[in-house]
Amino acid sequence: MDPVCSSESIYNLIPSDWKEPPRPPRYVSVFKAAVKDDKQKFKTAMKTMGPAKLEVPSPKDFLKKHSKEKTLPPKKKFEWNEPRKPPVPLRMDHPVMGIQSEKNFINTNTADVIMGVAKKPKPIYVDKRTGDKHDLETSGLVPKYINKKGYGVTPEYIRKRNEEVKKAQEEYNYIQENLREAAMKRLSDEEREAVLQGLKKNWEEVHKEFQSLPVFIDSISKKIRKQKLEEEMKQLEHDIGVFEKHKIIYIANK
Repeated sequence: MDPVCSSESIYNLIPSDWKEPPRPPRYVSVFKAAVKDDKQKFKTAMKTMGPAKLEVPSPKDFLKKHSKEKTLPPKKKFEWNEPRKPPVPLRMDHPVMGIQSEKNFINTNTADVIMGVAKKPKPIYVDKRTGDKHDLETSGLVPKYINKKGYGVTPEYIRKRNEEVKKAQEEYNYIQENLREAAMKRLSDEEREAVLQGLKKNWEEVHKEFQSLPVFIDSISKKIRKQKLEEEMKQLEHDIGVFEKHKIIYIANK
């Protein structure tokens, strides 16, 4: 059967011997010869331990004595045209005599000592019987903080906190006064529970009425009715949340 044609072809009615197609030639790289030559060349060059050609050290280059010590730079040659220091005076040379100053050093030193302020000793303290001395200024024993500019003044954060507390107390007193004027009445636990149950019952009734609305709202009156029921349910949910959150409820007597 010819594999090229389908099984339903008219050419497949007569069976025929299937011949295996010839295999394509094997792929051979064009760089095979060059790679083989390079490999053989480098392989022949590295047959011994290490590179084939090494520079043999000369017998004259042996390590000599003091060869690794640092050598001093060469001495600079003196030139006569450079400036030179004055020579040392000779033993026979004598200093210039007869020069006198008008300043009276004895009287000047005496006046400086009399008018000068005596040097105060450094304050120290001894903490052991062996006489160990320490600086008194950095010991914390000197009351130097009382001489600071802001000593005894109330800090800024404390004044702000006192003002906030005072303001909060005034607001609390104002609220208490308004409560007294309005004669607010506190609901008992039974009354609060009764009001809460009544709100929940009203919500159930409104919710039942909301669910009774038709699915298809095609008139303005139905839309208004739906919005009104939604607003009533939101208000009841808000009131129920307030009563459940707060345990103490006040109401006006009016």
